[in-house]
Amino acid sequence: MTSPTATIYHNSRCSTSRKTLELLRAHGIEPTIVEYLKTPLTRPQLQALISASGLSVREAIRSKETIYQELQLDAANDEGLLNAVATHPVLLNRPFVTTAKGTRLARPVEKVLEII
Repeated sequence: MTSPTATIYHNSRCSTSRKTLELLRAHGIEPTIVEYLKTPLTRPQLQALISASGLSVREAIRSKETIYQELQLDAANDEGLLNAVATHPVLLNRPFVTTAKGTRLARPVEKVLEII
């Protein structure tokens, strides 16, 4: 029997992302790791990931990042937010995890249990 497949959109500097990766591994899942800060997602990839998670674009954004304030994204629509995240991947909340059962933003970490 093979272990379930998963992809984690990971930032190794984020404790929640590291804990989510540990949780996946504790359940016998060695996910594909996408370090989205090193290999940013395209705008269509971002849109698909966020849509699959069931979140709004705004819910998937890290509004406490300095660049969020600098770009004055409080008033931005979804198109503006997606463009900002495509240009500044640090704005994407983390970690997102995808499996055959769905996509979740693992905040809190235990949200990933819904899809493994």
